[in-house]
Amino acid sequence: MFSPLPRIYLASRSPRRRELLKQIGVQFDVLVLREHAGRGQDLDETPHPGEDPQTYVERVCREKAEAGWNRVLQRQLPRLPVLAADTTVCLGERIFGKPANRADAIDMLKQLSGREHRVLTAVALAYETTVHFVLNENVVRFRPLEDEEISHYVDTGESYDKAGAYAIQGRAAAFIPEMLGSYTGVMGLPLYETATLLRRFQSRS
Repeated sequence: MFSPLPRIYLASRSPRRRELLKQIGVQFDVLVLREHAGRGQDLDETPHPGEDPQTYVERVCREKAEAGWNRVLQRQLPRLPVLAADTTVCLGERIFGKPANRADAIDMLKQLSGREHRVLTAVALAYETTVHFVLNENVVRFRPLEDEEISHYVDTGESYDKAGAYAIQGRAAAFIPEMLGSYTGVMGLPLYETATLLRRFQSRS
């Protein structure tokens, strides 16, 4: 029998993750973490030297969840579990984060053109002293892209704030003839794994 999932805090600015949580009926409040150095960052998403993509995405996700829980304690908010997620695109062992600028976005898409890459999304749930997390892995194949269409795509603004400089739920869907895995995982929040994580927490509480 279907049962409601627990109310949570979402430690993310992503409108996509908010939409996806609403899709499966999760009630949540947004817990915004600081991302700009001038205001004091809650975490640094820079990969560590020699860090492989899986270790990287799991570490950053765990740190986001822990920073969110610390924010709950600091603000003396009601003690609800904190959900965080992090997505990275990787070509081999090279990590593609969010593009820094237009040239960076174009360079990423040129490297992904005509090739398969992995999209890793980690989801973590922090409550009291415990952090539980799951990892979702997907394989996405791009068709060969012309330089002109890459430029046109980047000019739509869709590349920015997206790991790998593209959004599968947007115009970049036309670049992808094949993918293996979870569509919502590539979007940034794998719903099956997220719901499983929340139900696991619910059963233990």
